[in-house]
Amino acid sequence: MRTTLLDTSVIVALLDRDERYHGQCVEAVSDVVGPLATCEAVIAEACYLLRRIRGATEAVIRNVAGGVFQTPVRLADQAATVEKLIKKYRDVPMDLADACLVDLADRMNSGQILTLDGDFNVYRWRTRRKFRLLIDL
Repeated sequence: MRTTLLDTSVIVALLDRDERYHGQCVEAVSDVVGPLATCEAVIAEACYLLRRIRGATEAVIRNVAGGVFQTPVRLADQAATVEKLIKKYRDVPMDLADACLVDLADRMNSGQILTLDGDFNVYRWRTRRKFRLLIDL
Protein backbone atom coordinates (compact mmCIF):
# COMPACT_ATOMS: atom_id res chain seq x y z
CA MET A 1 0.00 0.00 0.00
CA ARG A 2 1.22 3.46 -0.89
CA THR A 3 1.72 5.94 1.93
CA THR A 4 -0.16 9.22 1.69
CA LEU A 5 1.45 12.31 3.14
CA LEU A 6 -0.68 14.56 5.35
CA ASP A 7 -0.22 18.33 5.56
CA THR A 8 -1.29 20.78 8.25
CA SER A 9 -4.03 22.37 6.15
CA VAL A 10 -5.95 19.11 5.85
CA ILE A 11 -5.66 18.27 9.55
CA VAL A 12 -7.03 21.72 10.38
CA ALA A 13 -9.85 21.39 7.86
CA LEU A 14 -10.77 17.95 9.20
CA LEU A 15 -11.15 19.21 12.75
CA ASP A 16 -12.59 22.66 12.07
CA ARG A 17 -16.12 22.17 10.74
CA ASP A 18 -16.29 25.86 9.84
CA GLU A 19 -13.26 25.57 7.57
CA ARG A 20 -14.13 26.15 3.90
CA TYR A 21 -12.71 22.82 2.72
CA HIS A 22 -13.90 20.67 5.64
CA GLY A 23 -16.23 18.45 3.59
CA GLN A 24 -13.78 18.05 0.75
CA CYS A 25 -11.02 17.03 3.18
CA VAL A 26 -13.25 14.55 5.03
CA GLU A 27 -14.14 12.95 1.69
CA ALA A 28 -10.53 12.87 0.48
CA VAL A 29 -9.26 11.26 3.70
CA SER A 30 -12.02 8.64 3.59
CA ASP A 31 -10.90 7.69 0.06
CA VAL A 32 -7.30 7.06 1.12
CA VAL A 33 -6.17 3.45 1.27
CA GLY A 34 -3.00 2.91 3.25
CA PRO A 35 -1.18 4.80 5.97
CA LEU A 36 -1.22 8.56 6.53
CA ALA A 37 2.28 9.85 7.24
CA THR A 38 3.23 13.27 8.47
CA CYS A 39 5.96 14.91 10.50
CA GLU A 40 6.48 16.49 13.89
CA ALA A 41 6.40 20.01 12.41
CA VAL A 42 2.98 19.40 10.85
CA ILE A 43 1.61 18.09 14.15
CA ALA A 44 2.95 21.11 16.04
CA GLU A 45 1.61 23.54 13.44
CA ALA A 46 -1.84 21.87 13.42
CA CYS A 47 -2.05 21.92 17.21
CA TYR A 48 -1.18 25.60 17.26
CA LEU A 49 -3.73 26.52 14.59
CA LEU A 50 -6.46 24.44 16.27
CA ARG A 51 -5.77 25.64 19.82
CA ARG A 52 -9.02 27.64 20.05
CA ILE A 53 -11.27 24.77 18.98
CA ARG A 54 -12.29 22.75 22.01
CA GLY A 55 -10.83 19.24 21.90
CA ALA A 56 -9.11 19.66 18.53
CA THR A 57 -5.53 19.62 19.82
CA GLU A 58 -6.32 16.55 21.87
CA ALA A 59 -7.82 14.89 18.77
CA VAL A 60 -4.62 15.51 16.82
CA ILE A 61 -2.53 13.95 19.59
CA ARG A 62 -4.92 10.98 19.87
CA ASN A 63 -4.56 10.39 16.13
CA VAL A 64 -0.79 10.34 16.50
CA ALA A 65 -0.92 8.07 19.56
CA GLY A 66 -3.35 5.72 17.82
CA GLY A 67 -1.24 5.47 14.67
CA VAL A 68 -3.77 7.18 12.41
CA PHE A 69 -1.28 9.99 11.76
CA GLN A 70 2.09 8.24 11.57
CA THR A 71 5.27 10.20 12.20
CA PRO A 72 7.96 7.81 10.93
CA VAL A 73 10.88 10.26 10.80
CA ARG A 74 12.32 12.46 13.54
CA LEU A 75 13.35 15.99 12.62
CA ALA A 76 16.57 15.56 14.59
CA ASP A 77 17.59 12.76 12.21
CA GLN A 78 16.84 14.78 9.06
CA ALA A 79 17.76 18.32 10.08
CA ALA A 80 20.59 18.71 7.54
CA THR A 81 18.40 17.56 4.64
CA VAL A 82 15.51 19.75 5.76
CA GLU A 83 17.82 22.76 5.98
CA LYS A 84 19.02 22.14 2.39
CA LEU A 85 15.42 22.01 1.17
CA ILE A 86 14.54 25.28 2.91
CA LYS A 87 17.54 26.93 1.24
CA LYS A 88 16.68 25.42 -2.16
CA TYR A 89 13.10 26.74 -2.04
CA ARG A 90 13.78 30.03 -0.22
CA ASP A 91 12.07 31.95 -3.04
CA VAL A 92 8.74 30.14 -2.53
CA PRO A 93 9.38 30.36 0.57
CA MET A 94 9.32 26.90 2.11
CA ASP A 95 8.46 26.54 5.79
CA LEU A 96 9.70 23.85 8.16
CA ALA A 97 6.61 21.65 7.87
CA ASP A 98 6.71 21.68 4.06
CA ALA A 99 10.43 20.87 4.03
CA CYS A 100 9.85 17.95 6.36
CA LEU A 101 7.07 16.63 4.11
CA VAL A 102 9.24 16.86 0.99
CA ASP A 103 11.97 14.95 2.82
CA LEU A 104 9.37 12.45 4.03
CA ALA A 105 8.20 11.90 0.43
CA ASP A 106 11.75 10.90 -0.47
CA ARG A 107 12.03 8.56 2.51
CA MET A 108 8.59 6.95 2.03
CA ASN A 109 8.91 6.82 -1.77
CA SER A 110 5.55 8.53 -2.19
CA GLY A 111 4.57 11.91 -3.59
CA GLN A 112 0.88 11.36 -2.90
CA ILE A 113 -0.24 14.15 -0.55
CA LEU A 114 -3.33 15.51 1.15
CA THR A 115 -2.81 19.28 1.20
CA LEU A 116 -4.55 22.55 0.47
CA ASP A 117 -1.16 24.21 -0.09
CA GLY A 118 -0.48 25.10 -3.72
CA ASP A 119 3.26 25.27 -3.02
CA PHE A 120 3.31 21.50 -3.45
CA ASN A 121 2.79 22.17 -7.17
CA VAL A 122 6.24 23.82 -7.08
CA TYR A 123 8.10 21.45 -4.74
CA ARG A 124 9.65 18.27 -6.11
CA TRP A 125 10.45 15.04 -4.34
CA ARG A 126 13.36 12.88 -5.41
CA THR A 127 14.63 16.08 -7.05
CA ARG A 128 12.35 16.04 -10.12
CA ARG A 129 9.12 14.20 -9.27
CA LYS A 130 5.89 16.18 -9.01
CA PHE A 131 3.62 15.68 -6.03
CA ARG A 132 0.22 14.12 -6.64
CA LEU A 133 -2.23 16.41 -4.84
CA LEU A 134 -5.30 14.41 -3.83
CA ILE A 135 -7.51 17.44 -3.25
CA ASP A 136 -8.51 19.64 -6.18
CA LEU A 137 -9.07 23.27 -5.32
